[in-house]
Amino acid sequence: MPKQRITKEMVVEAAFEIARNDGMEQVLVKNIAEKIGCSVQPIYSYCRNMDGLKADVTGRALEFVREFAAAHIDPSDLFASTGRAYVQLAKEEPNIFKLFILHRREGVSSLDELYQKETDPQTSGFIADGLKISREEAKKLHLHMLIYTIGIGTIFCMTTPGISTEEIFEQQEKAYQIFLKETLENKRNGNQQG
Repeated sequence: MPKQRITKEMVVEAAFEIARNDGMEQVLVKNIAEKIGCSVQPIYSYCRNMDGLKADVTGRALEFVREFAAAHIDPSDLFASTGRAYVQLAKEEPNIFKLFILHRREGVSSLDELYQKETDPQTSGFIADGLKISREEAKKLHLHMLIYTIGIGTIFCMTTPGISTEEIFEQQEKAYQIFLKETLENKRNGNQQG
């Protein structure tokens, strides 16, 4: 029987599946070798630096998150369905959600920089057009919801036996209505002053 050629892609994919099912702390050379069905030697040839492998796994997780969100977003209700998609991710893929939330974000020293790195630049325009508000107001609203969704998603995936999805979605909707009301009041006050 010919020997299987182990590739870097196989190592990363096996490590990703381990992280997805059991958490990043289980991404160990012996577990990867067992998952692939080989000795640890080929794994070591790709994993001289576990930090590099974990960065590759995190990159793969971020790709998964983008694909998951795209599959769960309703284009006719983009803003609300995006928030629900991230909560759904926290429910269905808690280890991936943790990787998404807890990965190191280099070059971020303000919430504005976080917003720039974490969002599609077209989103604030879409929100502004839909709600008839300025892009700056839309960006603030979106940032509020981004922070809220990350927080509630983290609570959701870290509790046992678990909070119901309906309760989380209801809370998310309440937060959205509060943030939206504040945004619209700010808009109205700005128009009255101008």
